[in-house]
Amino acid sequence: MTVPRREPLPQHSAVAMPQRDEGKKPPVETAPEQRWKLQVFYLCFYGFMTQIRPGESFITPYLLGSKNFTRVEVTNEITPVLTYSYMVVLVPIFLLTDYLRYKPVLVLQSLSHISIWLLLVLGTSVLAMQLMEFFYGITMAARIAYSSYIFSLVAPSRYQRMASYSRSSVLLGVFTSSVLGQLCVTLGSVRFLTLNYISLGFVTFGLLLTLFLERPKRSLFFNRAEVACNGASPTELDKMAGGDKMDSGDKADGGKVMGGWRQAVLCRMLREVCTVAKQPRLQLWSFWWIFNSAGYYLVLYYVQILWNDIYPARDNQRVYNGGVDAASTLLGAIASFAAGYLKIRWALWSALVIGVVTAIQAGLLLLMNTTGNIWLCYMAYVLFRGSYQFLVPIAIFQIATSLSKELCALVFGVNTFFGTVLKTVITIIVADKRGLGLSVHPQFYVYFGYFSLLALVYLLMATVVVIRHSRHAQPPELIPIEGQVQEKSPEAATVQA
Repeated sequence: MTVPRREPLPQHSAVAMPQRDEGKKPPVETAPEQRWKLQVFYLCFYGFMTQIRPGESFITPYLLGSKNFTRVEVTNEITPVLTYSYMVVLVPIFLLTDYLRYKPVLVLQSLSHISIWLLLVLGTSVLAMQLMEFFYGITMAARIAYSSYIFSLVAPSRYQRMASYSRSSVLLGVFTSSVLGQLCVTLGSVRFLTLNYISLGFVTFGLLLTLFLERPKRSLFFNRAEVACNGASPTELDKMAGGDKMDSGDKADGGKVMGGWRQAVLCRMLREVCTVAKQPRLQLWSFWWIFNSAGYYLVLYYVQILWNDIYPARDNQRVYNGGVDAASTLLGAIASFAAGYLKIRWALWSALVIGVVTAIQAGLLLLMNTTGNIWLCYMAYVLFRGSYQFLVPIAIFQIATSLSKELCALVFGVNTFFGTVLKTVITIIVADKRGLGLSVHPQFYVYFGYFSLLALVYLLMATVVVIRHSRHAQPPELIPIEGQVQEKSPEAATVQA
């Protein structure tokens, strides 16, 4: 978020140097290598198992059926709490994850999962369900602990591969959970309440797995003392820390220096984020991350209510929420994979691609909201999620390609925070009973208008970019020769196919 290695990587490299003189590697030296592989395997297994919650796809029909809550209560009183909770806990959990070194936050996430399913099973009031949504917000914010935990286990050269392993294990867990839930309902005639008991058992097992995770001794921002002192390559944060140490003139007292730059460096990093935010590419994809992700998650929060309105279903076998979640997860994984092979000049065509995809999403939302055929609504939802997941890895690459690891983490954290604030504002105005308190169909008309407006903005931006490019395009005879092309900045090279 299994057991992180205790010895720093540079020490391991130093021990390995004499082995070349001996011409043979002693068996004892393979232990650290085997250990981190076991750690990664356990972490991926943990990520897979904690996603097995077969009742999750059927929470809305469970609340409207077995629990006998009204659609107004679920839409305008219970579900909005999820957005508010997520916004309130996002920043504290982001900071505590790094300061406490991951494991305590993962334990908190597991305890919150248990609280969710206990409240679903035992709760009978609107207040209990609102508390359930509050804990749900905590679990969503705590996902950062799992996704960043793996970076404390391996060397930087393995980050990309290990991140793909951890993400794949999570997606496989979500897919398996959705399929399991659907099979239980459709073939096994399992009641939604029984599914919730099964989910409670799985999340309890997840807590036990969490307890066997070892707490790392280093993290990205607050706990870098050992890395800096053992010869590791300095990162952006280490360089800033070194600058503060020189300014303080107190090299002997490492503890005092550490305490001083913990507070100063994050401020410097935030100022650096403001500086790099002037890059047009970063602005465009951050804009997409903030505004499109806000609309995307609002659709995810309320889509089960829409399905129930189109096809009113209670505790019966003809509810296919789990199958739809499984199909959308699978399509999202395929779309994310395919996006990695798309080779175009992103500096020129990014806005156009985003605009076209957003326009397609707006059309899919209109179809979901106007059709009376539940299968057509299901299909539109699967395509909606797949189209969003297609752009996610592209956005990650376009934002992260010119940033250090620490700046990248802060940029994504800032983008996620602003997206959450926007999502909260929309929820207060549109869904909350203290605002407009719209029912689900008028809400989806709002989301359709929201995505349509975004698509229009992106397409206008694309038009401006293409016009500017055509005006400044060089004639063929003035194309730089190969030697001059090599003088281009690395940033220009990364955005060109």
